[in-house]
Amino acid sequence: MRHATVSTDVMPILSPGRHRSPRRGACFMEFASYLAGERWSDHPACTHGTLAHMARLVNDLTRDAGRARLTPLIPTVIGLTSDDPLLDVLLAVRAASAAVPIAAEERQRSQAVGLRVAISVLAERDDPRAADAIESARAALRTAPAADAWAAGFIERIGPLRRPGMNVQQCRDIVTGAVDGIARACVADADDRLVALLTDAVSDTARFVGAAPAEAVPAPADLPVAR
Repeated sequence: MRHATVSTDVMPILSPGRHRSPRRGACFMEFASYLAGERWSDHPACTHGTLAHMARLVNDLTRDAGRARLTPLIPTVIGLTSDDPLLDVLLAVRAASAAVPIAAEERQRSQAVGLRVAISVLAERDDPRAADAIESARAALRTAPAADAWAAGFIERIGPLRRPGMNVQQCRDIVTGAVDGIARACVADADDRLVALLTDAVSDTARFVGAAPAEAVPAPADLPVAR
């Protein structure tokens, strides 16, 4: 597996969606698969699944100018993997906390429900990372008191969960709603917020797994690049 940063001499031109080969372009995770020495894919094994899910969403929902700013992050996701389910919850909280203050009301409500459930799950973990995420979640909820109140009422109405906790799919659903909510929010800096979200999520994951920095390699010759 390559652990690499993108050469500053040739930078890949990222585009949305999946691509069958480098000649047709590349999304964020496809280029990560190349740098990691894996088979060309937007679901490479080199990156934690929920982080990769967020990266694909951010890649697809940013505009071209915003997407170009993601390029330096590509190599930093290589090797960021963990089997600890706490990481999925932390990434969901990171995403929802970024979305709740600015998302449309219906999106705020679903994200507030996710944050409240995450708080209950994290409260069961005796881990400073969980405690930090709880505070972030509560801070986000304070920015949207109406959505928080609605979420509290909704959770009370449906009663206790039959399966306590949060599974991977639930965490990724929260991330999906958060990224889409930020992209569609009535703000002038949606791209900035999406880039910042992925940057923060990569940093969170790197700290979680204790990853080391990577070395530089050029972009593949058959990938569209900006020079």
